[in-house]
Amino acid sequence: MSGHFEPLPDGGASVALDEVEISILRSLAVQLAELIGPGDQPAQGGDPLAALFAEGPSKPPADPALARLFPDAYAGPDQELGPEEEKEARAASAEFRRYTENDLRARKREEALAMVRDLDALTAGSLPKDPAVLELAPQKARQWLTALNDLRLAIGTRLEVTDEDDGGELLRLADTDPRKPMVMAYFWLGGLQETLVEALMP
Repeated sequence: MSGHFEPLPDGGASVALDEVEISILRSLAVQLAELIGPGDQPAQGGDPLAALFAEGPSKPPADPALARLFPDAYAGPDQELGPEEEKEARAASAEFRRYTENDLRARKREEALAMVRDLDALTAGSLPKDPAVLELAPQKARQWLTALNDLRLAIGTRLEVTDEDDGGELLRLADTDPRKPMVMAYFWLGGLQETLVEALMP
């Protein structure tokens, strides 16, 4: 897998993707959307105005990958706080999460699904035998950047990659290790993300 983004004159970016790359990206984006889920949505036919003020969860998700995608807004795990400060930080985090997580979850899910739609449009009819060129306008490219980052965070969490660890030792895994395909996807997504950032720089 060698796809990388190039800048477009309008400020967007393009990337050539072969059949395998398209299939992998689409599968990962679908899985990400399913992982994120719709969140707590109001019942169908409910008051849309009330939905704007619907309260979300107050506790972090139990799934480690989701907890990485939706971290507490205040006191991180490495912050050293006194008992009273920690209590206040937790209360503030819970309050912030209650009114923001549903919206953030919906936005992240939409960005993953936008990636799926772009790939489907690229392969309308059948998968191309030769690499197909995906061109993204600036706003669409930023959606992709967020989705690629979310994919890497989720996969990195599954692989137990930490902020202090670049995951380099994972590259030395034997080809028979069941984690190997996920590791290769993790680093490939990192390359895509890096080249997309560079392509969007003025």
